[in-house]
Amino acid sequence: MRIAMMVDLYKPHISGVTNVVALTKKHLESIGHEVYVFTFGSLDYVDDEENIIRSPGLPLLDTGFHLNLSYSRTARNLLQTMDIVHIHHPFISGSLAMRFCRPRGIPIVFTNHTRYDLYAQAYLPMLPGVVSETALDAYLSSFCRSCDLVIAPSKGIQHVLAGYGIFDRVVVLPNGVDIQPYMDCEQLMDRGNFGYDENDIVLVYVGRIGPEKNLPFLLRAYAGVAQAVELAKLLIVGEGPERENLEDRINHMGLNKNVTFTGRVPYEQVPAFLAMADIFITASASEVHPLSVIEALATGLPVLGIDSPGVGDIIEDGVNGQLVLQGDISAYTAKLTRLIVDRELRIRLGAQAKLDSSSYAIDRTVGLLCDNYNEILGRDDKLKQPIHVRIARKFITRKRW
Repeated sequence: MRIAMMVDLYKPHISGVTNVVALTKKHLESIGHEVYVFTFGSLDYVDDEENIIRSPGLPLLDTGFHLNLSYSRTARNLLQTMDIVHIHHPFISGSLAMRFCRPRGIPIVFTNHTRYDLYAQAYLPMLPGVVSETALDAYLSSFCRSCDLVIAPSKGIQHVLAGYGIFDRVVVLPNGVDIQPYMDCEQLMDRGNFGYDENDIVLVYVGRIGPEKNLPFLLRAYAGVAQAVELAKLLIVGEGPERENLEDRINHMGLNKNVTFTGRVPYEQVPAFLAMADIFITASASEVHPLSVIEALATGLPVLGIDSPGVGDIIEDGVNGQLVLQGDISAYTAKLTRLIVDRELRIRLGAQAKLDSSSYAIDRTVGLLCDNYNEILGRDDKLKQPIHVRIARKFITRKRW
């Protein structure tokens, strides 16, 4: 198959969606498919993989986003020769797919990676809250109905989509993770480099340091634990716009000797940071399918999180981790304390976590994705490409774009 992955932004921007697309592309190519990523960005950027089709755009500050409402002629011509297109951002990429691919009968798949219902003001800040939520709901409902398949990475997101009235042609299919580096990782990081000794219990958070991650809640819970258990240390791996605010909070709480920020680290080093830790913690209730949680499971770490779509679909309370209700800081602090002091509980939950991570192995999820692609392509004659598209493909010169 010739497959287009359509994203509003890609490398060098770092995000969960970027990682999912890059990993899925790599594994689809390994089993013989031809995969192209259509995106926007600087044409001077040198990609480390083939078939990344960039159209120029206006850079928006230091966000990594380049704004454009269309593709270059070269990109459009190539896009219209695909067997199937897979959208990972519904707004610009989604509208372009409908504009260029729908009239030519090219099937369109959409993966809902984000809780857009929680980010209405982020996407439509110029409108009042109620209006922006209504506009977003209306757009997503119409857009999803126009797709041939909508993928929900978790059952929780399937329920969110049902709230938009989207029931048909929706499948639950987890985003895949290359779990092997996490399952096999030995403790490569020297704890001494971070001021930890062998008796310390290291709590780790890996992810973006942004307002949607609810990190002030995490710090409040940790502050309560740190007063009672001096051996509990907190390692925050990642970067984001809230880091300075969090550092100020930590200083005011008197926790600056207990909390360590690594800043942004190369993705390939994440397994080593996780392998150094004892417990993975998160307080985010805005996740869709948190890859960092799955990576923690594969490492064999018990996870403490919030019972919400995304995290709550992966973690089973008392089986491979622990969950608390959103906003219940007393329960969160109590469960975190127990995980810290009860080594046998950590071992039991961590062992099951490692077993459960196999459900998200990239080889398995890519196989299921291909099954869905093939089902769409054979679903109905009206979805098959018209003769003029098949002829055009023969005259598109294959080259490094």
